[in-house]
Amino acid sequence: MTIYKITPKASWQAAEAEGRFTGAPVDEADGFIHFSNAAQVKETAAKHFVGQDDLLLVAVDEVALGAALRYEVSRGGALFPHLYASLPLSAVMWVKPLALQADGSHAFPDLDA
Repeated sequence: MTIYKITPKASWQAAEAEGRFTGAPVDEADGFIHFSNAAQVKETAAKHFVGQDDLLLVAVDEVALGAALRYEVSRGGALFPHLYASLPLSAVMWVKPLALQADGSHAFPDLDA
């Protein structure tokens, strides 16, 4: 299955330079990298990223993350994927921009389930 990370473009560019993604400040504070599945990612964007420009959507192969990836209960009792390690760039399937629309929401590309 594919999981998704929303991140500022500058953070992703730094990760590409380092060869791994260690997460956003909220990830570092929580001790894991937050991800969403295809059914969750639009709600995540609406809740945490509304009005933010210059974002990227990173698609990741969850199988490539191994045992460091855990599904844990989060908002509303839903299970969300959390990575307790750095994200290796080899697990990334694609990276696409999340265009900001006039209403402050984001235009999403087609998602893999």
